[in-house]
Amino acid sequence: MTQAARDVLITGLGLVSSLGEGVEAHVAQLGGASAPQPTIEAERFAPYFLHPLPQIDWSRQIPKKGDQRQMETWQKLGVYAAGLALEDAGIPADEAMRAGIDMIVSAGGGERDPEVDALIMSRARGLADPQPLMNELLSSELRPTLFLAQLSNLMAGNISIVHKVTGSSRTFMGEESAGLSAVQIASARIRSGQSRICLVGGAFSAERKDLLTNYELGGFLLRDHWLPVSARSGETAGLAPGSMGAFLILEDAEHAAARHATAYAKLRFVAGDRGSREDAPFRRRLGRLLDEAGASDDGLLVLSGAAGLDGATQGEAELLREHYPQAAHRAYGTAIGHGFEAHFPAGVALAAAFLSARRLPAEMGGDERPAAFEPKRALVTGVGHVRGEGVCLMEAV
Repeated sequence: MTQAARDVLITGLGLVSSLGEGVEAHVAQLGGASAPQPTIEAERFAPYFLHPLPQIDWSRQIPKKGDQRQMETWQKLGVYAAGLALEDAGIPADEAMRAGIDMIVSAGGGERDPEVDALIMSRARGLADPQPLMNELLSSELRPTLFLAQLSNLMAGNISIVHKVTGSSRTFMGEESAGLSAVQIASARIRSGQSRICLVGGAFSAERKDLLTNYELGGFLLRDHWLPVSARSGETAGLAPGSMGAFLILEDAEHAAARHATAYAKLRFVAGDRGSREDAPFRRRLGRLLDEAGASDDGLLVLSGAAGLDGATQGEAELLREHYPQAAHRAYGTAIGHGFEAHFPAGVALAAAFLSARRLPAEMGGDERPAAFEPKRALVTGVGHVRGEGVCLMEAV
């Protein structure tokens, strides 16, 4: 006999971005009467822009200084946001209780040693064959533990150590698609009964010269003049990275009721795909996902995860307008930047927060229009800067 699918509820949110930390701070910043003012660092990494972290007292969620010292910023940010989600869901710091919580994390690699990178580039400049010098410097200058610190599953390991979440654990890599897959797999496991409660999310530290160099070499960065995501196209296209940590507590309805938990929203549909970024195949894939989500236009908040890159941003916007002409459309990257592995979980967290608050975020610039209705459901999209797209539909409870 086939088991009936379980309802998936979002019962806890942990969110940190350039706008602050916690659900209330983000709803307050984004839900005002006028367009929110994003926090942008335009000087330190000029001519590029990024959305930096606010001041954080790490000890609020990572009490031991020794734990803090052995984590890089991307790990601390994930552990901190995970702690906020557990706290928000009302899950006591009880090892027996937390041993039953599964975990799915989306994370990139660790930080490089910028001083060694600079040394290699300086000494190798002008050499006909720089390879022997590079090998020599890499073997003599890099600290032995650097590559250990780069492991993507260290975030999950540190969450287990600090917060005692010791159920099953999975870590996904793959930039934006990793965050999408983490939410999709967590939801599917709960819906099928394989998991009762799951901590899922990711983190991204934008203030890294090594990453900014990589993105600029690929031609992805917004430069010289800052614009809202929906206004970026052609020569003004580009993404502005944003530091963020976003974790969700997903839980089946029976489990949530048994511990008297309050839900932010019910998660109805999550799916993703990947393929060519040529315009026609991209629109076919994303259009199919929107059709499969089956969202009604009535009382719908759409949070677009577009990065601001030419082509995909405009293609996604046109599809969303065609499918949902009466919805409130918002590109949340305008306010918090683009968070790669953490971007899709952050969008889901924002949507759940606004559904629970029965409010809409204000228009964020570009071609976004004001709207004044109480949202009944929210649709979040994810559009990776190179590949991967997805959709998440949730409804108010």
